[in-house]
Amino acid sequence: MVRRSITSHASLLVTLASMLLAGCATVSNAPAPPPTSTQKLEYYPYLVKGYQKSYPHRTILVLMSTDARNLADTGASDTAPLNGNPAVGVMLDKDGATVQRLYSDPLGRILRDAIVRSATEAGLTAFSSDETAYKPGTKNANQYVLESKITKCWVKKSRGPDGPYGPVVRTVADFRIEVTVYKPPFSVPFWNGATTDTYYDPPVGSFGLGPDDEAGIYDEPGQVLSVALTRSVAQIFERPDLRNLMLEDDINAR
Repeated sequence: MVRRSITSHASLLVTLASMLLAGCATVSNAPAPPPTSTQKLEYYPYLVKGYQKSYPHRTILVLMSTDARNLADTGASDTAPLNGNPAVGVMLDKDGATVQRLYSDPLGRILRDAIVRSATEAGLTAFSSDETAYKPGTKNANQYVLESKITKCWVKKSRGPDGPYGPVVRTVADFRIEVTVYKPPFSVPFWNGATTDTYYDPPVGSFGLGPDDEAGIYDEPGQVLSVALTRSVAQIFERPDLRNLMLEDDINAR
């Protein structure tokens, strides 16, 4: 009886060891990611709180945003568009080598539509246009026209050294917009400014844990970049100088 129990126990240990080795082999042989990925970049409604319904009931025409980024600043070796889709980031391995290049649908329409959503949250009645530039002196039924350009839009997802619970993965996204608001038919800007946001996933110092124990919130780098986009867009209407200008503006003075 004792000999049979010992033999059974030994067989169980051999089986468990085989399962562990098989599991390790599965992890080590995980397929490499495809060389390119098209990420979904979008605006997250009501992610940023506090400015909703704080603007007067005015109409604003939001023009198509222009992509004015200097991609040489990203340090990436290849930033050419892929099938007409702009480059928006990279995924790096633990040695810093690029394992996947990230792309998005054209940025102009994404940002324009995001600004329309954010302006609507602020209390304005917002419309969109396919025009990219304001034309002074032209009759316009809207009380304001917003022109914008994207000067930064980039995300980097990096795998660091393995921690006690697996690989440490960090993502950082940067987004910057330059905005000019006009009051037709005048050529002098009514307001202009720039907004910028950098978002880390996992957030720096999240939960008071060490860097090896923190876990990211988002699965896809495009989601992290979407947070930076959303927060940067919301900053336009969080600006008290723009809000006060509109609140004090005599819309009949043209």
